Amino acid sequence: MTDAVLSDPRPLLAVLVSFVAAFLIVASYRSPNVREGWTLVASLAKFGIVASMLPAVLDGAVFEWSAGAFLPGIGAPIEFALRADALGMLFAFLASGLWIITSFYSIGYMRGLDEPNQTRYFAAFAVSLAATMGIAFAGNLVTIFVFYELLSIATYPLVAHDETAEARSAGRKYLAYTMFGGGVLVLAGTALVYLLAGSVDFTAGGIAALANADPGLAMLAFFLLAIGFGVKAGIMPLHQWLPEAMVAPTPVSGLLHAVAVVKSGAFGVSRVVLDVFGPELVYNLSLPFGFSAGLVLSTIGAITLTAASLIALRKDHLKRRLAYSTISQLSYIILGLGLFGWYGLVGALLHIPAHAFMKLTLFFCAGNIHVSTHTDYISQMAGIGKRMPLTMGAFTIASLGMAGIPLLAGFVSKYYMLIGGVRMGMNFTPVAYYLVGALLLSGVLNIAYFWPVIYTAFFEAEDAHDAKPLVDFPLGGESRSIVAATDGGRAGDGDADQNDDDHEGSADDVDDIVADAGDGDDPSSEAADGVDESDIPDADLDDLPTDEEGVVRPDFAASERDFSEPAERVDTGDYAVDERPSDADVPFGPGRADPEESASADAVEADRGPDDPHGDHDDDPHGGHDADTHDDGHHGGPPAGGWKHIAGLDALRGRESTWFTLGPILAAMTLAVLLGVIPYEMGFLELIELIVDTRLPEGVVRP
Repeated sequence: MTDAVLSDPRPLLAVLVSFVAAFLIVASYRSPNVREGWTLVASLAKFGIVASMLPAVLDGAVFEWSAGAFLPGIGAPIEFALRADALGMLFAFLASGLWIITSFYSIGYMRGLDEPNQTRYFAAFAVSLAATMGIAFAGNLVTIFVFYELLSIATYPLVAHDETAEARSAGRKYLAYTMFGGGVLVLAGTALVYLLAGSVDFTAGGIAALANADPGLAMLAFFLLAIGFGVKAGIMPLHQWLPEAMVAPTPVSGLLHAVAVVKSGAFGVSRVVLDVFGPELVYNLSLPFGFSAGLVLSTIGAITLTAASLIALRKDHLKRRLAYSTISQLSYIILGLGLFGWYGLVGALLHIPAHAFMKLTLFFCAGNIHVSTHTDYISQMAGIGKRMPLTMGAFTIASLGMAGIPLLAGFVSKYYMLIGGVRMGMNFTPVAYYLVGALLLSGVLNIAYFWPVIYTAFFEAEDAHDAKPLVDFPLGGESRSIVAATDGGRAGDGDADQNDDDHEGSADDVDDIVADAGDGDDPSSEAADGVDESDIPDADLDDLPTDEEGVVRPDFAASERDFSEPAERVDTGDYAVDERPSDADVPFGPGRADPEESASADAVEADRGPDDPHGDHDDDPHGGHDADTHDDGHHGGPPAGGWKHIAGLDALRGRESTWFTLGPILAAMTLAVLLGVIPYEMGFLELIELIVDTRLPEGVVRP
């Protein structure tokens, strides 16, 4: 099939529209509404330009724009060229569409947390999308290298947005890995390809001259390029920048994981396999012990997806668990690209949009939880499903898709890769069967690290926390409660007709109970947390188990551990449950807020004043999204009295959170469902089949 090349400026316009928007955003810094209006207009315009090329590309056309040759050399002159072919359209159509959703979400998130430096954030986001379009439409290795480095520079201000020491450190590590690490490898591989073939232009099925080049040098060039792009895709052991970058605001995490950055890495590897070397040459480049370059690439992906899934099991911080999930899921694409055959390549490319829709939903849910409740740790989310039913419902659906449950996007792409692995094992090499086993094992591990989040949100109560067996306790867990005196302080247990005001006043109810119980045996005794033990209800009040001093102490005789005292702190990471207790924040529990911290937070809020707009706040560079202070002094986890129950209809009326954040969550979730049910009608599968058909030898075009 010969592509019809059309000279057209639309690939250039798709890149320039968000560059122009960045200048307009900066110029409108005094008016947040106008600034964010430019963001939305640019995202819609970019998507419209890209979508206008899709019908012709599906018919075999290629849109091309060139600035002319700018690097003469030993072979053909190197042009700065943009080409909208089928593979580029796959990435561009996906990224431009998701920018619209992310723009709406960013407005709700940044305003909801009163983030500083919002103008810089929206401008950097726009430049990042311009660089992403450049990567998608790059016509050769030199052009994609230029935009690859530009993307690293543009996203640095987003990673370091909070301007804290931690954020700056994460930004420096991000640049070190992606720009000075991955970028250097890509440049070295590009130079070597040019020396071997005399050309760096992307050609469907691979550059023909490379097939006759020295196999050892061709192998070296392949791995320089694959690993260089793979750094952005988070392949191990070059993945450390990705979890560190989770210090960034959640929309940035969505950009990093679903829209642009890691997808640009996976897309770069796709270009190398499909348009520089070609699937046939990648399979034929032999290594000792029967391995080919493609099988080595797939093996790296298999090891990464398994190891990252195991690490995700141990992460209590929700965004970090999602970060390691991304490392695992992107390795599916790397694994599939190494499978020589029609099914494997289709599955690998289809997983690009599938993962984007599902992971964007998950990160948006994590951000919405943070905005609404300042809760970031899974161990603090017991019962949060009743507070955020739509958010956690969308999280559940996206999690099922990540695990490969049928009728969701993840199932379709993984099904193709499984069939591709089996067929490769039957027809070419038994090693492919081990890759199939890694895919199946990863699906089980996906369930293992997503299920605790869903179980904690929907099947645990704040006052009867079932410790996760995979994190801290033996399998099966132990039910415990350190707030037995008030049974979690839940208001309205005996009165189904109580209104929302009763729920809001539950913290005062707990205070009244404590105040009424002031007749202890020893008024002078004080608990370790500074609360008079005589104020704690005794057995005369509720006939609860007490110790020899008459103080309420739940009976944990079934275990050797004394749960009345906090567990010994561990310093092995951020995943220990007892390091961040998830029990209700009652006056005498270990989650009780420090009075001095609360007073300090109140003082800061008073200084800010009620008229402080949702602007840039450039005078407060460290007031970012990780400031765990609500207006009510709540520091994350269930508040005093437990989560307020929000019914489904109330959630739809906007009681759960603003629709600027909830709307994009439901939109991304819907796309994940539609891609699993009607992949052809959405255009992605048809586009991917066109890509694969034009890049495989005739004998293996279709089964």
